[in-house]
Amino acid sequence: KKCEASGAMAEADINPKSMYHAKKWSDDVENLYRFQQAGYRDEIEYKQVKQVDMVECWPETGFVKKLQRRDNTFYYYDKQRECEDKEVHKVKVYVY
Repeated sequence: KKCEASGAMAEADINPKSMYHAKKWSDDVENLYRFQQAGYRDEIEYKQVKQVDMVECWPETGFVKKLQRRDNTFYYYDKQRECEDKEVHKVKVYVY
């Protein structure tokens, strides 16, 4: 499993067409939760803002391992699921 948000490239300002809230947990929702905790919409916005091509992921699970916030502090995430069921509905899923 590779860590890629729907294969979209970090090009000049890609804006989402729409947004909805996640209904049930999935690997994608887990990673979105991690990006949103760090202050980004998703992987696409993260790569645009931070000008990076790669996001560090856990090889075992494919979940995001580490993100740099806008103030340059780092968030470190667990190898296992962190987004609890009660948090799932707060996760915003962006459609491009």
